[in-house]
Amino acid sequence: MPSPTKWQYSYTAMNDSANQTSGVPDSPSLDKIEARWIETWERTGINKFDRTASRENVFAIDTPPPTVSGSLHMGHVFSYTHTDALARFWRMRGKAVFYPMGWDDNGLPTERRVQNYFGVTCDPSVAFDKSFTPPFRGDVPKGQRSVAISRPNFIALCEELTHQDEKVFEDLFRRLGLSVDWSLLYTTISEHARRTSQHAFLRNLSRGEAYSQEAPTLWDVDFGTAVAQAELEDRERPGAYHAIAFRHSEGNPNGASEIVIDTTRPELIGACVALVAHPDDARYAQLFGKTVRTPLFDVEVPVRSHPLAQIDKGTGIAMVCTFGDLTDVIWWRELNLPTRAIVGRNGRIVADAPEVMKSPSAIGAHAQLAGKTVKQAQVAIVEMLRASGDLRGEPRAITHQVKFYERGDRPLEIVTSRQWYIRNGGRDEALREQLLQRGSQLTWHPDFMEHRYDNWVEGLNGDWLVSRQRYFGVPVPLWYKVDATGQPDFSAPLVPPDERLPIDPSSDVPSGYNEFQRGVAGGFIGDPDVMDTWATSSLTPQLAGRWLDNNAMFKNVFPMDMRPQAHDIIRTWLFSTMVRSHLEFGVAPWRNATLSGWILDPERKKMSKSKGNVVTPLKLFDEYGSDAVRYWAASARLGVDTAFSEGQMTVGRKLATKLLNVSKFVLGFDAVSEATPVTQPLDIAMLQRLAQVVQESTNAFEKFDYARALERTEAFFWWFCDDYVELVKTRAYEKSEHTASAVAALRRALAALQQLMAPLMPFVTEEVWHWWQNESIHTSSWPTAAGISANIATRDDSEDLLNTVCEVLSQIRRAKTEAKTSQRTAVTDLSISATPSQLRLIEICMQDLRNSGVLRNVATTSHELGAISARVQLALPEVAT
Repeated sequence: MPSPTKWQYSYTAMNDSANQTSGVPDSPSLDKIEARWIETWERTGINKFDRTASRENVFAIDTPPPTVSGSLHMGHVFSYTHTDALARFWRMRGKAVFYPMGWDDNGLPTERRVQNYFGVTCDPSVAFDKSFTPPFRGDVPKGQRSVAISRPNFIALCEELTHQDEKVFEDLFRRLGLSVDWSLLYTTISEHARRTSQHAFLRNLSRGEAYSQEAPTLWDVDFGTAVAQAELEDRERPGAYHAIAFRHSEGNPNGASEIVIDTTRPELIGACVALVAHPDDARYAQLFGKTVRTPLFDVEVPVRSHPLAQIDKGTGIAMVCTFGDLTDVIWWRELNLPTRAIVGRNGRIVADAPEVMKSPSAIGAHAQLAGKTVKQAQVAIVEMLRASGDLRGEPRAITHQVKFYERGDRPLEIVTSRQWYIRNGGRDEALREQLLQRGSQLTWHPDFMEHRYDNWVEGLNGDWLVSRQRYFGVPVPLWYKVDATGQPDFSAPLVPPDERLPIDPSSDVPSGYNEFQRGVAGGFIGDPDVMDTWATSSLTPQLAGRWLDNNAMFKNVFPMDMRPQAHDIIRTWLFSTMVRSHLEFGVAPWRNATLSGWILDPERKKMSKSKGNVVTPLKLFDEYGSDAVRYWAASARLGVDTAFSEGQMTVGRKLATKLLNVSKFVLGFDAVSEATPVTQPLDIAMLQRLAQVVQESTNAFEKFDYARALERTEAFFWWFCDDYVELVKTRAYEKSEHTASAVAALRRALAALQQLMAPLMPFVTEEVWHWWQNESIHTSSWPTAAGISANIATRDDSEDLLNTVCEVLSQIRRAKTEAKTSQRTAVTDLSISATPSQLRLIEICMQDLRNSGVLRNVATTSHELGAISARVQLALPEVAT
């Protein structure tokens, strides 16, 4: 932390520089200052991380890498401004700030953008075409069929488009004034990122933390890929309950010939493996352990009990299918039921009926559904059930929650597939508890966000699925031997040595094999999957800190000081990073987690690209200036959803303009030396109030509350301009014995105010600072309360003095405003009524009050109780009659 001596040194240097009014322009303007300072900051390298700094002098930030799939919007501007304000504060506090930027450029969003931009789709069966040219570039007509291209051609287009988008993103972030060190830039699909991701995955594999298995998997039919629990989204969708009769295989103790179940998915009757009721449901207690036969398919299935069955839902007994929803998966696993999957990865009913369907009628019933989508199959099977007499009544319309992939357009299916997982506590109580403890080791801003983390971890029901059936991602770095019958051996994967990483098993060959042995008996196959984008993004501390390439630097920044992010990805990015750090290093990856809220549109809905309600920032930068946009963002506290407001930007523009004007005014006086004493009570009181503001702002920034720092600084700034400057400007202009005190106080306050605003409004503060300084304000020392109060005789009554004098000034101004006359109109008579102590304080500052209010005759009356009152008689011009 900078000492008062250091701040005083900076103040001395300020006053020893040339009589620094020469740098003040005649007509200060905010126009065109951004481009000049962006270029200057880059040329001078003021934001570069000092790699020689010791860890205790480093402040390291694990910056969110935005998804490169389109354009940045105000949500990005909002949250990245918060981070930058904190980075600039700690840099001014003398820290070497590690502030990288990354681009998250692999995964489904990029693939979808490439498909829409170029009019192509990826088909790995298509041969590579080295001369391929996409049919479109950015203007694909509606209804145009996509061209299928090879995976290498598709990946090349992904790389081409992400490079274009990344340049646009970088330019916008520079325009926003982000003080990142661009030499630390990384991407999540680069050679470095692929090597790091694959190395980390293989270490998880070697320790038994990564494993593969054939299991029920949430599947997005349109994207053709598995989806993890953290990527799910519940959406309200219309549906219907269907009452369907199952017949007893043997005598029913209750005498009924059938059991009626309610289901929203009758198309899955062919996948039914049991009926389940609650153990305490007396209606079905005598049926547990017995069997029933499915309608249409005549398959015998058991009746079982399980506590997840809901007595009060439908008829109280449920059909267990493989698989209709996540509860089916739990029942299937815990009741050790067989698998009869009938929905394929394409979202259609498979061609082959399950082996258990023996009768010609059952096979025929399945054939009527084969090849249909689940929706088509539902319509068809309802008609079949009507015809067979197994449908009881008509379907009853409902609205219910359905699972979707957060980026998907159709409900998810559950299919059986082989996937890769990393252990995350979902099936291991001890690991879950360890990850909860890691969460408690963080300082959360705001603190209630820790509950969201805890709730997510406690609610996990499975390990982290990290494999994806996509193309533009980090390949799973494994091969598998193929036995003599042509079957791959998944139990003993072939692992590449570290020095070969990164590898692509679809084109690279394992040691001891050649390309001609790919896919043949006795040869090998490569793992066809890529890693989930979060499996790479969960390594951002390792990627940014160069874990593999520069371990010395990594140790100097890890664990990091701060993870800034949106609150809705606690379950994905924050938690996945915590998992990887815990498994690899045995520590939490950061000390602080700062969670931003959402930007809301005028209808109070989250602003997002998927909703089509986003606002892009460039027009706002042009209209209001980057500082004004940052002001709007910095006015919102962490964790609070904030309405988009151009009105706030207007206020920010006025604030920046006022800083220009007051800086020009204060610097218009001849500079005084640092030794010039501040002697007048009003000047001392102002500096004491400012010292308190500096302390409060410092405390707020240290607690990551940039909004509080802005609030306190802005309130003082406007009071300083409106009241204090007006009170002392005549004294500052005149050549009296008290002039030097006013000028010294004005300049000391101006320096501190410019510095207090610098993290939040970096362009205008850099501009006005350079009118009288040779260094950048962003590398100057943060002001301290001790520095502001240095060399002045403090007063115990400073706040009373300021409040009293400013109240009198306010009443004088109000009278002139109500009379619709100029504030320079003379007051012929002023009668002040106040307590003796207040009158004493007024008398101390009477000359400044006279100057500011243009007072001629002043009379005072003392009273013991009551508010200050001022009766004002104005010298108004006579009105002709």
